[in-house]
Amino acid sequence: MTRPTSRDVAHAAGVSQATVSLVLGDKWRGRVSERTAAQVRESAAHLGYRPNLAARNLRLGSTRTALLVVPALTNEFFARVYSGAARIAAENGFGVVLYPSPDGTGPARDPFASASAALDGVIASSMAAHALEAIGGNDLPLVMLDSDPAAGRAAAHVNLAIADGMRQVTEHLRTLGHRRFLHLASAVDTWTFDVRAKALSRLLGPGTELRTTRSDLSVDAARAAMEAALTTPGPRPTAVVCDDDILAAGACKAARRLGLRVPDDLSVTGFDDLALATAVEPELTTIGLPAERVGEHGMSALLAVLDGTPWNAPDLPVELVVRGSTAPPPATDAP
Repeated sequence: MTRPTSRDVAHAAGVSQATVSLVLGDKWRGRVSERTAAQVRESAAHLGYRPNLAARNLRLGSTRTALLVVPALTNEFFARVYSGAARIAAENGFGVVLYPSPDGTGPARDPFASASAALDGVIASSMAAHALEAIGGNDLPLVMLDSDPAAGRAAAHVNLAIADGMRQVTEHLRTLGHRRFLHLASAVDTWTFDVRAKALSRLLGPGTELRTTRSDLSVDAARAAMEAALTTPGPRPTAVVCDDDILAAGACKAARRLGLRVPDDLSVTGFDDLALATAVEPELTTIGLPAERVGEHGMSALLAVLDGTPWNAPDLPVELVVRGSTAPPPATDAP
């Protein structure tokens, strides 16, 4: 059987091909009556007609495809970002192509013969910003996720209230009585981690101590960094504030190896609220980040940019999730 065409739909509905194009392209309002539009849709459904998207895209100069650039799909956070972006894209007749750029291997060069011909826009995490150079799509609309809103060429930004998350962590720990802090910071040089470090330093005022040690984003690296930090001379910190849950898992592992109990001897907090946060024992006190909403807002922002509409949504709120890894400091260290 031959594939039905728009001419077949027009003949079945008793209208012109131009009317079929208006109705199926959702541009009929004010030009075609509701009754005629319904008749065209019914005829198309009866015939099993599907528009030739390739020809339509060539004609309109649009592929209805967005590229999502992330550091790695092995990180649950970015998988959830993709889910949110794909949901909004599907609701608007778009598709989302993933472009992971894992540390250590880097992105494949030139994944598209012509990015501007294959894509309508790009959504990129600041943690994979270097991968943007590979796609050669400098003329494409760009939405940046979790990145400096004052920097770069992005047409829109989607950010989380990261500094407020750090505020919630510090208030929780200080209320418990902690005064000596260790910041287990990510060694990845990005805006989001810089915001966390600056917020923590600003929020811990007089009467507190703050040390910082850096680690790559892996459990083993975090464990090694924590073992070194906890065995240096001087008073031991009673609370460890980690830049994400993976680092926090490494911190807990280091504490156990050194004979310290979490949270009796050492409180540990994470950031992200990944599945890992409830897989460790004790479960992690952490900051829940709405990853799927980041993806949803990222795609919505790109659609707004493509439509010529300004995007000015506020930062997405984050929430402290208190679990078993935090408690008051040991009695000998209490204020």
